[in-house]
This record gives sequence, C-alpha cells and structure tokens, in this order.
Amino acid sequence: MPAIPAALTAVSSLGECPPVGGCNEKRMLAMLPHCGKTFAERMKKVEVWKWCNLSEFIVKQVTAVDDQDEGRDDGGDADRGMRYYESFTNCTEVETNVVGCYWPNPLAERFIAGVHRRFFQNCSVARHHWQDPPDGILIPLIAAPILLTIAMTGVVVWRSKRTAQVV
Repeated sequence: MPAIPAALTAVSSLGECPPVGGCNEKRMLAMLPHCGKTFAERMKKVEVWKWCNLSEFIVKQVTAVDDQDEGRDDGGDADRGMRYYESFTNCTEVETNVVGCYWPNPLAERFIAGVHRRFFQNCSVARHHWQDPPDGILIPLIAAPILLTIAMTGVVVWRSKRTAQVV
C-alpha cells in the first residue's frame, strides 16, 4: 500500500506525471513562452519610459483585470501586491519543474535573458566615473604622509642617539 501514496505524490498539479527520463527540454522550451507572454502583457500596462524604474513593475499591484486575464476570479483583491517580475520568475520555475527540469538551468536562463534583452536592454546602471582631484589637492595629499614618515623617522633616530649618549 505505501506505493500508492508515493505514486499519487508523483502526479504534478497539472495531472501529469513527471518524465521518468529526467528533464524534457523540448517541452520546457514550448511551455516557457507562456510565462514571457504573460509578463509582456503586464509590461504593456507600464509606460515604456518606466521600464527601467524597478518599482514600476516589480511592486506593481495586480488589479481585477489582471486576475481575469489569468483566469482567476478571487474577487480582484488589488491589495495582494502581486509583483510582475516575481510572477514571471515563479512561472518559469513552475514550468521547468513540471517537465522534470531543475530551475534555474541553462535553457531557462537563456529564455529569461532573452526577456531581459527585450524589456531592459536600454536600462543601464548609472556608474560614477572617478577622477583624480586637482593637482592643488592631490600633491599635498601625497606629500603629507611622505613628509610625516620622514619626520617621524628622523625624530626616532635623533631620540635613540640622544638616549645612547646619556647612558
């Protein structure tokens, strides 16, 4: 009898058994575009110039319309705080696991990178380009420690000679 519960737990949420041979990459690649399409539909609701503003789509709340688009009818509670990108990531994880693949894997990562190229290719992290300070500031900053080291060495040598003469 213990074999029956084990067999029941092997059945996925979609009513399909995971492949015995491991990852079904062909099926995974056929299922992942669904996640990308859903993400693209949601991103259409965000103005293009806001795509690089992470708070616009990562913490964007799902509305009742979004619920209906996904086939859910749970009252449209907009306060759930469903995140667009998090939903996309979760979708790719579920779809890869359903076909017996690990997540992340190189094929799923390639798919996600393609979605990134599509939506975020013009987003760049503003990097501060460091420059040397003007010579009027830089020279004293370099010279001060050098001169202080020479002066302290001179004081130590002078003090040690003076102590040697007293003894």
